[in-house]
Amino acid sequence: MEKELEIKRRKFLGQISAAGVLGAIGLSPIPVSAKQSYSEQPESGYAFLTPPYLQNPMPNSMSIMWLTNKKGVSWVEFGEGSHLNKKATSEHDGLIDAFNTINSVTLADLKPGTQYSYRVVSRETLPSKPNNLQLGEAIYSKTFSFTTPQRDPETVSFLMINDIHDRPESIPHLMKLGAQKPYDFVFFNGDVFNQQNDQQQIVDHMLLPATQVFASEKPFIMSRGNHETRGPFARDLGDYFMNRDERFYSAFEWGPVFFIVLDTGEDKEDNDKEYTGLVAFDDYRKKQAKWLESVMQIKAYKKAKYRVVLMHIPIYYSGDWHGTMHCRELFGPLFNKYKVDVTLSGHTHKYGFHEPVAGDHSYPIIIGGGPQDGRRTITRIEADAKALTIKMLRDDGVEVGNLAIPAKA
Repeated sequence: MEKELEIKRRKFLGQISAAGVLGAIGLSPIPVSAKQSYSEQPESGYAFLTPPYLQNPMPNSMSIMWLTNKKGVSWVEFGEGSHLNKKATSEHDGLIDAFNTINSVTLADLKPGTQYSYRVVSRETLPSKPNNLQLGEAIYSKTFSFTTPQRDPETVSFLMINDIHDRPESIPHLMKLGAQKPYDFVFFNGDVFNQQNDQQQIVDHMLLPATQVFASEKPFIMSRGNHETRGPFARDLGDYFMNRDERFYSAFEWGPVFFIVLDTGEDKEDNDKEYTGLVAFDDYRKKQAKWLESVMQIKAYKKAKYRVVLMHIPIYYSGDWHGTMHCRELFGPLFNKYKVDVTLSGHTHKYGFHEPVAGDHSYPIIIGGGPQDGRRTITRIEADAKALTIKMLRDDGVEVGNLAIPAKA
């Protein structure tokens, strides 16, 4: 299996270097002068390992992340329209962040619904004497653009991808199908990876394919699946993303939708020999359940036209593994009591639209498929004042499910 994945990885990177993937979806390849060394560790010199990618979009802010091969100090040059007349750094306690390879800068005090251009800049921090820090030459990304969300938008639209399982070629393939119309963000609903091995896996199997097709100009949200909790690098995964509240579960409003993102954790019991006594997902899910009920009692949740839950493991239609049953026990009664409109999941590798069932779930449960050819899906969700619509496409472009949920009066 590892050999097969490595062959797929090399093949995919070769396609990127030849611009095959970009051409297939109608995007221009990044010029060689702007690419730096995105796909592999360079033999020498200071270079970007990834283009920048957008995180945590807000009406008045946007976070930007990127990786470099060596430690350095970094910043973002940006401005409204095509201007690059402003500079933003990241600092803590009066010290500008330096000596980093994982770089993140949040652009603050932005205008809602406004287009901005930006590029990222990094300089290597060279070995030097104390109090006499030496910096290398600056390297620059190409210039990208993004648009901040409106403060009170009337609509929201996003794309959901799930269960890629270390098949990076699935990201551009599915995005080609789903991005035929404008969208606000992309949601990765877990199991992008089989397990977390190292940084190179995150770069090759997610960050590179995502940035090559959308993530430098459209933000994404990364939600953890059960496979992201496994492997020697699992505890480092969060360093590469800037989710709200700096964790894998959150709640936020966008347009007429109140979103709840849950981290469903592992599917086996905590004492399973596979985990060597190093997980505590039962307590973690209990903590989320308390948080969830408090969120469902706030005014914004109650007044929302639509209440959408995003969670990797669905609480029905996914067998009787411990994770499923524990999520059902903790979250199920709250979903019914506080009247969620729909849950969006993955995990089962079998796509489906499941209607409400009296006594079990009073809301539809939508499950995306994957990861093999013929089972992969991309789901488009749109909401306005009249309805929330969900449309799922299989990887051959065939629609395999749709649903419309009327707005609350």
